[in-house]
Amino acid sequence: MSDINLNERYPKAVTLPDGATVEIRLMNATDRDAMLSFARSLPQEDLLFLRLDLTEPSVIDDWVHNIETGHSTSIIAYDDTGVIGYATVHRNPTPWTRRMGELRVNVSQSYRARGLGKNLTSEIFDIARGIGVKKLMANMTADQHGAQAAFRRLGFVPEAMLADYVEDRNGVSRDLVIMSYDIEGHLNQVADIVKI
Repeated sequence: MSDINLNERYPKAVTLPDGATVEIRLMNATDRDAMLSFARSLPQEDLLFLRLDLTEPSVIDDWVHNIETGHSTSIIAYDDTGVIGYATVHRNPTPWTRRMGELRVNVSQSYRARGLGKNLTSEIFDIARGIGVKKLMANMTADQHGAQAAFRRLGFVPEAMLADYVEDRNGVSRDLVIMSYDIEGHLNQVADIVKI
């Protein structure tokens, strides 16, 4: 899936199971201030566990830079109030990890359990596959049980737990759980099942 195909695919309207319609589009520099407002509207408990402090303008600027350089591909969901969620796949520029992508997804509280997160995740999976990512990674703290369960439902498996590896915004150290999803392995499994 090239940038041209992504530009043909987005923006698009998506109807959620409850009948709400939202717009999903590729994130770019014009979304900077809206993304900053979204991050600042998140509850404090959500902000504790974000890998980066999205409430800082410089962090959003770095994100936009990563999009412009091709290290990140992000989609953003809007309703008539503004940004309501995003999904991104970030690729490290280091050559030996260029086929790995880190998945990041966040949805506003008012859209949780309404199908938006599932929709954004499905879209970003397709994008990751299209840009050549072979394995997706997701990082979370050990006490983010809901996030771990959600990723398990998607087929992610725990790869490692690093003790006291991260520190939250309050300075408390926490264990980091690394989960992964093998895109090619999943596709091969599906192909094998179809052959049976």
